[in-house]
Amino acid sequence: MNYGFVINNDACIGCHACSTACKSENEVPLGVQRTWVKSVETGQYPNVTRSFQVTRCNHCANPPCVRICPVTAMYQRDDGIVEFDPDICIGCKACMQACPYDAIYIDPDSGTAAKCHYCAHKVDLGLEPACVVVCPEHAILAGDLDDPTSEIAQAVAKNKVTVRKPEQGTAPKLYYIGGEDVAMHPTATARTPETFAWADVLPLHGKDHGGDGHGGKPPKSAGKRSDSGSLLRAGGPQGDPMGGPIQIGEGRMAEQMTQVVWNAQHKVPWHWPVPAYLVTKGIAAGIFMILALLGPVAGMAVESVDMLAASSASLFFLLATTALLVYDLERPERFLRIILRPQWRSWLVRGAFLLIGFSGLVSLWWAGEVAGYMGWYTFDTPDWRFWVMVPAIPFGIGTAIYTAFLFGQAEGRDLWQSPLLPIHMLIQSVMGGSAFLMVLAAFVPFDASVLSLIETTFLVSVGVDLAVTLLGEFGMPHASEAAARAAHLITKGRFARTFWMVTIVLGHLVPLLAGFIPGWLAGILVLVGLYAFEHAYVTAPQELPNS
Repeated sequence: MNYGFVINNDACIGCHACSTACKSENEVPLGVQRTWVKSVETGQYPNVTRSFQVTRCNHCANPPCVRICPVTAMYQRDDGIVEFDPDICIGCKACMQACPYDAIYIDPDSGTAAKCHYCAHKVDLGLEPACVVVCPEHAILAGDLDDPTSEIAQAVAKNKVTVRKPEQGTAPKLYYIGGEDVAMHPTATARTPETFAWADVLPLHGKDHGGDGHGGKPPKSAGKRSDSGSLLRAGGPQGDPMGGPIQIGEGRMAEQMTQVVWNAQHKVPWHWPVPAYLVTKGIAAGIFMILALLGPVAGMAVESVDMLAASSASLFFLLATTALLVYDLERPERFLRIILRPQWRSWLVRGAFLLIGFSGLVSLWWAGEVAGYMGWYTFDTPDWRFWVMVPAIPFGIGTAIYTAFLFGQAEGRDLWQSPLLPIHMLIQSVMGGSAFLMVLAAFVPFDASVLSLIETTFLVSVGVDLAVTLLGEFGMPHASEAAARAAHLITKGRFARTFWMVTIVLGHLVPLLAGFIPGWLAGILVLVGLYAFEHAYVTAPQELPNS
């Protein structure tokens, strides 16, 4: 058995019966949807054509959501159906980032991931999915693609069919007959303030969208939020300030050559805790690696008080990293399931165990420094540091870069697929660690030779990171349209002012003049610029619609 869907866009009349039947059959809460119909108008008044596209989970043969799920809550059945188990899900939202089709949502009632599951409970009884049964035009076909006698297999064989985003390598099993390219490709239609025919779109980047425009609180006259961090302004023709469920936009209808008439709104999954955790784990790993290379490896005599302060800082930032990771879960009480029932293909799991191993070794380092500072032992200090710190260096490198491989599993965010990302994150870790040590040096008197090497490491890492950012991440052509659009958002779009003024100027160029400003100030500026970059890098790709 190899279940799949065929949807005849040419036959679809946009009645939304499939969406309604799906909600009823699966008790889908308001505000989210497993099946929705995209409506697009092309042409210019009065010569306008409206087309529809039914959108849902593609039940991929190579599902990225299954690979990235850390606890096997998302899994693939033997018959090809991609199913989920809400009783296992921890609400990490990684599957949402992995899906190139925007088919997964967080259930507002359970706080767990959910999506179309092919009405598996009905299929197991020999029945068809609810959307197939209710469609008045027989525009949705479901069945065994491997059975040449089945209606769906014959439809695929006899018609010119296409799939969405084949370049992602997911091998989707949702085939479309006919339809408009502007409906198949979500970026074919620009999301301008006048895009939606039934709504005006106002910028709003609140809590749900990774920004702070209104602190997550829309104005009193606000309507829905859009998937690109916007607000659909209410105001109906009958004097009702909220205007009812259908909003009438200003201006002449269908005045664009291509206009989205109606669209399901999807929220940005990862917000400020993710860029914050990238910074904290980078600082923790960077501090450790710098001190390990200066002390046990290079054999420099680092004072015990300096090592104690550095180990305390590294441990603190590791604890902050753990707190941020747990806080970002929709079901934080289930976080131990990453350890107790790991799915080893997920880099969330691999990263968790790298963090655990690294945290344990840093804790040993800190305990040894405390014991030495208190005078609780007399054995030779460099010996124990060597045997504790040197074996931890690979764990420090892994902690610094594992998120690059996690981002690589996020097939829905093309900008994160950069092959430079592991190297870039390692450089950022060294830069962040040395920046914090520059701040720490204002309170802890490092030996002059040690401080000199820290300053050199700081300046070199800031310069290298500047080159990698400008020439590598944003200087080279991007492999896909989605990656190029996300990069454009950072360098020339909504994030441009923060990127150039905070990340580049304050976070790189000014600190490179560290000889003319206090070292602690240079360190703070680098850390502020690093967070600004991570925030833009994490948020920008999520602002692009996948559906």
